[in-house]
Amino acid sequence: MSTDMMRAVVQDTFGGPDVLRVQQVPRPVPLPTEVLVRVRAAGINPVDWKTRGGTGMAGLLGEPPFTLGWDVSGVVEEVGFGVTMLKVGDEVYGMPWFPRVANAYAEYVTAPARQWARKPATLDHVHAAAVPLAALTAWQAIVDTAHLRAGQRVLVTAAAGGVGHFAVQFARHLGAHVIATASAARHSWLKEIGAAEVVDYTTTRFEDSIKDIDVVIDLVGDTHDRTSTRSLKVLRPGGLLVAVPAGVSPELAAAAGEAGVRVTPFLVEPDGAALTTIAGLIDAGEVAVEVEETFPLERADAAQARGEAGRTRGKLVLTVSN
Repeated sequence: MSTDMMRAVVQDTFGGPDVLRVQQVPRPVPLPTEVLVRVRAAGINPVDWKTRGGTGMAGLLGEPPFTLGWDVSGVVEEVGFGVTMLKVGDEVYGMPWFPRVANAYAEYVTAPARQWARKPATLDHVHAAAVPLAALTAWQAIVDTAHLRAGQRVLVTAAAGGVGHFAVQFARHLGAHVIATASAARHSWLKEIGAAEVVDYTTTRFEDSIKDIDVVIDLVGDTHDRTSTRSLKVLRPGGLLVAVPAGVSPELAAAAGEAGVRVTPFLVEPDGAALTTIAGLIDAGEVAVEVEETFPLERADAAQARGEAGRTRGKLVLTVSN
């Protein structure tokens, strides 16, 4: 097999998981300030299957063909001119290029060196690949956007998912009182990783049992059960709703104004420096990474189908190379 080629998951049209296929494509070459990373594992995220189907980041990426994926853990294979922070052989992880194409479902990716960080030393590549997009989303929403402080009360919806289980742990690390929503089967685990209270969303409307919340990290949105709008009712006056998956509609903004609370949209950005901080928390035992299931690259379709089915505990990951 030519070293100029590599395996990658490609889609030629929008559609269901069956549009994903593995084929040989040209191996990328790092430009100045970039590194070439051999992908050991790639994380699966909801934005992947949404984009595959024509929503998510499809409006930015344009029409297929393209390769999905933004979560990577791997080894630096080559460095471009000017790179001084990383060297060949370094084990790194990152969320390169988001929301532009990163081509993570492939054997090799290139991206600016500063979009990477050295992977947590205590994690294998599978667990490291589960971290970047989900953890950066949680970190940037809680730390950089909400400026969460010790003693504040925070509600995390969909707390058992990829972003949610990091949000619970980061909020607990900052000294907040964490309330989570999840099905009953996830309650004991969420309490183990930092939730002080857990509400079973399948039996209880959280707005009927929660009040005086400083920050809501909403990971569900108004497209499902109007969770963002319902979250406004639990906020204290001046409290903040960070609406992660669907943004802020004019109707939601108007409702927040009438309720005397704040609301903000959110989209995660690549951030190698934050990933370095997160790696430190993981290696110190402050944050655990949950991977529910792994799939080989050739079964990316099955991995996405599993994710779309919902109720995943933590993350799903593709294993790409040894």
